[in-house]
Amino acid sequence: MLQLHDICRSFSGKQVLHDVSFSARPGQLTGFVGGNGAGKTTTMRIILGVLASDSGTITLDGSPLTATSRSRFGYMPAERGLYPKMKIAEQITYLARLHGFSKEDATQRAENLLVSLGLKDRLTDALETLSTGNQQRVQIAAALVHEPDVLILDEPFSGLDPHAVDQVLQVLTERADAGATVLFSSHQLDVVERLCNELVIIGDGKILDAGGREDLRRRHGSLRYELTSDADLSWVQTQPGVLIDEITPERVLFQSEESQAHAVLTEAVKRGTVKSFSPILPNLSEIFREFTADKTDEEAAA
Repeated sequence: MLQLHDICRSFSGKQVLHDVSFSARPGQLTGFVGGNGAGKTTTMRIILGVLASDSGTITLDGSPLTATSRSRFGYMPAERGLYPKMKIAEQITYLARLHGFSKEDATQRAENLLVSLGLKDRLTDALETLSTGNQQRVQIAAALVHEPDVLILDEPFSGLDPHAVDQVLQVLTERADAGATVLFSSHQLDVVERLCNELVIIGDGKILDAGGREDLRRRHGSLRYELTSDADLSWVQTQPGVLIDEITPERVLFQSEESQAHAVLTEAVKRGTVKSFSPILPNLSEIFREFTADKTDEEAAA
């Protein structure tokens, strides 16, 4: 398990990370989300040792990170970092050789990975001749070719169409299923929500919330409920403490305290067959907007 404990960092006297603490578990895809300037890239660079923290610790399986443990990391930066005029298969083979693989093994690894990422027909093409999305796939291959134990990916889905996202997801899932810890940042909240079981939300250099996707949804759920029945539900409008959002004869969407919602359910059971009853949980975009709205309100009041 990769764990960050109270990481702080300042630039030119301005603190950009404030006691950042979270964990990413082996076998899981962990999404690291936040707006521009939230601290995602700085945090990732500190994990990789590219930047030093001012204070705090980072451990892997309980031990402090070292150069040796970081050699088993894979990193994809948000910026392009490969050779534009070099053939893509040669580039990925070269990177595998740097990790100690034989020429034959490195070549095979590079070609297999690029094929799995949908680049079978582009192996001998120079990177600069590829589209932005295909260049992104090559960047991902560069991070994966040595089969790292920990993957740190900064905006890996940038520029990818939905089909490419699915191909990349398949490769990342296979790596996680093999026991790797996968941490990636993204602005594409719908993609993160679809891919990740674990989420970390950062804003202004502070961890705003972290945990399992469904736990986060429950924690930030509003007091809204949906009830459907085979009986007329117009009576719900007369219930004390209930605010109706939408209503049809057999479906009602309403807001209330939990105790009152269960009172509505009890009454609905008496009046007919209840087809469904459930709280309405927010998606990740709604949770993120909640944090953003809180920040905007604070700024307006200042």
